[in-house]
Amino acid sequence: MPSGWVLPRLSKVLGLEGDKKSIIKFEFNPKVGIDNPALSLAEDTDGEGLGELRFYLLSKGSAETFGFCLHEELGCQGHIVRQVELGGLAQRRGMQDGDRLLQVNGHFVDDMDHCRVVQKIKASGNQVLLAVLDGDSYVTAKALGRDLSQLLPADIRPRLCHIVQDRSGFGFSVSGPEGMKGTFQLSVQQGGPAERAGVPAGSWLLELNGASVRSYSQAQLTRKLKQSGSKVTLLVASSAVEEFYRLRGLQVAAAVADTSWLPFKARELHLVKGPDGYGFLLKEDDCISGATGQFLWEVDAGLPAEQAGMKDGDRLLAVNGESVEGLDHHQTVLKIRAHDDQVVLLVIDPAGDRFYHSIGLSPLLSFENSSPASDSHTPSPPSPSGSPGLCHVELQPKGAGSWLVAAANSITLTQSPQKEEKRRLHQEF
Repeated sequence: MPSGWVLPRLSKVLGLEGDKKSIIKFEFNPKVGIDNPALSLAEDTDGEGLGELRFYLLSKGSAETFGFCLHEELGCQGHIVRQVELGGLAQRRGMQDGDRLLQVNGHFVDDMDHCRVVQKIKASGNQVLLAVLDGDSYVTAKALGRDLSQLLPADIRPRLCHIVQDRSGFGFSVSGPEGMKGTFQLSVQQGGPAERAGVPAGSWLLELNGASVRSYSQAQLTRKLKQSGSKVTLLVASSAVEEFYRLRGLQVAAAVADTSWLPFKARELHLVKGPDGYGFLLKEDDCISGATGQFLWEVDAGLPAEQAGMKDGDRLLAVNGESVEGLDHHQTVLKIRAHDDQVVLLVIDPAGDRFYHSIGLSPLLSFENSSPASDSHTPSPPSPSGSPGLCHVELQPKGAGSWLVAAANSITLTQSPQKEEKRRLHQEF
């Protein structure tokens, strides 16, 4: 698509009705390539309206960072992009110091608590879809009382759907242009397994069991489906969602998908310590991926851990809202001990852990895509004052402390101990 190509007016869709001109402009950067140009929603407002609303799909390696820090600053509204690393991923894509983050993976975050927003970015793993507005336009919009959520599309997320075959099959059929690879549209049987699993009629197939189908022929896809046995996991997108990404030159990613239809979920356990403790043992061991993880064992009958729903073999994902993926045993123990009498643990059972590993996603995404339990009566305890954590930022004239750079971008992986050593690491609670 040529640089500067202009689409028809979208003012009504974006809630910018009036005589002001709204255009969509695609900016092409030959150094970055055409796979992820920034989308600019520019409005000619005679100095009164919004400047740009921009979408970025950032994809990094496991040892890299996204290259920016997210701040919450005294006297300033919003989640502020700071310390954009020169030559880093965010800077190459076009993110700028002072931008305000409005959306993470399709979730409007401007009205969210700051630590929750950082957690969403971390839970996204190595890919994240962000929508940002420049700082001046954000301040103007707030002063004018604009509802910024109305500027963003309501549903731009593909779906991950896990289908279990019944006697009639999977309940969908696939069609595509003859001789063209990677273009497959699904027809869904009413009341069949695919519909029950959340596959929208007429949606486009993007991934099968965690692998892209972009290079598949019809015959290859058919063979892959047969090899899947009685269960398949599909990444699908409706025509509207597919069009949203296509027009912006963005690749639809499983990391930004709605996982609410999947059968495996992370569980949040609220524990209040009793006279005999919490009643579980934390052990360090190998994850399915080969990395080091923290696992919950020897759950004592009748004690708080069992009462909260803990099961032997659960893997620990987060403590008090902070991910522990990549942390060593000692660091994890300190997080659990940070509060004397209560703790909130996010866990995944072995079957769910295997499932998310098979499709290349973090189980944290299953919790980020769900709503907190409305009947939960034990609040998540706050971090103690002065203790570094996602929800506590020391606000200084130049913004948040440097620890948040790692929190917003990636978790620093610590060197794993030798296998025979780490099996001796355990702590009773």
